[in-house]
Amino acid sequence: MIISVILLIVGFVILIKGADIFVDGASSVAANFKVSKMLIGLTIVAFGTSAPEFAVSIKSLLSHNGDMVLGNVIGSNILNILLILGCSAVVHTLNVKNATVKKELPITMLITALFAVLLTDGLYDKAPNMFTRGDGIVLMLFFLVYLYYLFTMMRNKTTEEEEDSEIMPMSKAAIYTVLGLVGIVLGSNFVVDSASEIARFFGVSQRMISLTIIALGTSLPELVTSVAATRKGEYDIAIGNVVGSNIFNIGLVVALPVALFGGIGRIAFSYIDLAVMLLASILLFVFSFRNYKLNKTHGIIFLAIFAIYYSYVIFS
Repeated sequence: MIISVILLIVGFVILIKGADIFVDGASSVAANFKVSKMLIGLTIVAFGTSAPEFAVSIKSLLSHNGDMVLGNVIGSNILNILLILGCSAVVHTLNVKNATVKKELPITMLITALFAVLLTDGLYDKAPNMFTRGDGIVLMLFFLVYLYYLFTMMRNKTTEEEEDSEIMPMSKAAIYTVLGLVGIVLGSNFVVDSASEIARFFGVSQRMISLTIIALGTSLPELVTSVAATRKGEYDIAIGNVVGSNIFNIGLVVALPVALFGGIGRIAFSYIDLAVMLLASILLFVFSFRNYKLNKTHGIIFLAIFAIYYSYVIFS
């Protein structure tokens, strides 16, 4: 128990420092390649910070633990918007790009809605697998379309950002990005493993672990990366990180392992979990669509819903 607490603290330290280094490196990579920082946030940063969720999914599926896979992604996607963007918006108003409102956010809503539908259709058909290999393949195809859109945008669009006062040389930026990513993954692994042990010590249920401890632990990279990016004025990375991560979580973290290793049987998730996941995506789009900003009021609303939902999860 004491060792788990020590590893939890060490994990937090490594995670936070790794995220800080990663934001600096990713920003400089964007500047060196003349690629928009939003695109970097939607791809490199989003994929990097989704690595812990992906590792947990592979490990959980191989251990025949479907609760951990789906609960982790559902919880992470809720946390990404309600907690991470909520905290970021409270720290500073986030400007949302026109393309993000018209393209990335609708894609996020669509893949989230598709994920929810595929999760619930087995309940009516009484299928042996509630989330089948075919469902995973459908999500993977949707995800491939999203990747095609990103690569097309990367080919046709150069950076619209202002030049930074200091841009690292490419070699240094690459080293910072890699070292930061290693710190993020290593730190989050320490946090997740030690927190899970602490939760089991107190006899917490598997659903509770996956929706809270595991989801929070694997979302810590997104949290510290987005807040660090916001404090540095890199608002595109903060938003792109969350939007891209939610899409990666569904299209890659869940879909790829399921498509490779087979379906997931019935799990103990609640319809309220899916409803909150959908509500978070819809509210993000509505708030951003109104004036292309996420302000402190929006952040407080996100955090209030987060507090209400997790009070329900914990006390139910």
